Amino acid sequence: MPVPTSVKQLLETQNIAYQVSTTRNESEEGTGELWHQLRHQQYLRHAGAAKSLILQDHKGRIQVLIRADCLLDLSAVNQQFGREFTAVPETELRNFFDQHQLQSIPALPQIAGLQSVVDHRLLQPEELLLDAGADSQLLGLKQADFQQILTDATICDIAVPLAALEQPDTLNDDETQIRHSLDNFTRLRIKQRLEDTLELPPLPETAQRIIKLRVDPNADIGDLANIVETDPSLAAQVVGWAASPYYSAPGKIKSIHDAIVRVLGFDMVLNLALGLALGKTLNMPADGPRGATPYWRKAVYTATTVEALVTAIPREHRPSFGMAYLAGLLNNFGYLVLAEVFPPYFTTINRYSEANPQVGHQAIERHIIDITREQLAGWLMDLWNMPQEVVIALRYQNDPDYAGEHHEYAKLVYLAQLLLRQQGIGSGPVMATPSQLCSCLHLTPEQVGAAIDGIMESSTELNNIAAQMGG
Repeated sequence: MPVPTSVKQLLETQNIAYQVSTTRNESEEGTGELWHQLRHQQYLRHAGAAKSLILQDHKGRIQVLIRADCLLDLSAVNQQFGREFTAVPETELRNFFDQHQLQSIPALPQIAGLQSVVDHRLLQPEELLLDAGADSQLLGLKQADFQQILTDATICDIAVPLAALEQPDTLNDDETQIRHSLDNFTRLRIKQRLEDTLELPPLPETAQRIIKLRVDPNADIGDLANIVETDPSLAAQVVGWAASPYYSAPGKIKSIHDAIVRVLGFDMVLNLALGLALGKTLNMPADGPRGATPYWRKAVYTATTVEALVTAIPREHRPSFGMAYLAGLLNNFGYLVLAEVFPPYFTTINRYSEANPQVGHQAIERHIIDITREQLAGWLMDLWNMPQEVVIALRYQNDPDYAGEHHEYAKLVYLAQLLLRQQGIGSGPVMATPSQLCSCLHLTPEQVGAAIDGIMESSTELNNIAAQMGG
């Protein structure tokens, strides 16, 4: 694809010499424009190239240029101008792209006549790579030529390198780190004071009864059905899940007993009911990131992808199906905990996520509150005496190198989310599937590909299940 006309005109008008390179590799895993656009963003990051974003408030829009391997510090931009910027929604960017015949925002000042703000780190290298505005093109410019087009641009410190924010956690005591983060709020000049202790609701009674049932060697179908049926809303959700065309159950599913015996089985209903009960414990936040995959849609897709992956693992290496499925269903439980524990900063985190779509939420959360939603979820699950398989899966689901006990559950959730991001479900960096990760789980790339293909072929049925859950 050629460099966009508007970009060529800007460079040629000022007699700027440039080189063009491509980030597209047709032999690489993944197909379709979405895949290549997402991979292009990751290539920008690995190359330390310049990328551009558009922010807006009620007064108008500005263009921001930073290195792609940095986090845009939205607070720094707001302080620089004394305004309250947010990222322009994707729907509005579409109109901008169509108007200027672009596929991304070129990392060049003066595009569309917008006021430009440039992070000072872009003035350091002798040569620069820049996003050209096409999903597979990069521009190579010399520093002197780049500075030539910085007329009227504001140069300031508005970005934070991602490397330090994405380091794996080394402190094993998450509760200590969580409370340390709370204590640091005074130092960080956070206006709203939080309580010294984390005030979270206790484990729901239904969930407590299900956990007790799990360790009861004499438990049977009737015991499980009785527990689920005491919660009419939960019972309706389980029956609706079993009745979904996704499971192709013959005849009509009329009861929890039917759902267990004819479709899902004891283990799956037990873990499904537990996951749904926990999901109802905390309020669903109203102010999530714009354009993000809804909570229950992500939960349903992750759980069913984990289900497909576990099914493909040879029986002698296969982890507990129920534990893996529950971990997938609860993968984003930390999102709810984050909204509950840090309400003043939940909104800030979401605005940063919108302005840094190429960055994983862990880096943003460490930058703002020093801890991550995974730490919060793992800590709370441990406090509730949930099975260690689930605690570990939620805590280390974004660390494919974790090698401690129950690591396979964390790796399954990691792999499921990676596969789904490749399909545009979920947020964060999009990467190719590591063959080493597949081998560690005793899966072949072909099995992994078949698993995600099957999930996407069932997207209509899964979307309906998620809608029933409230997603």
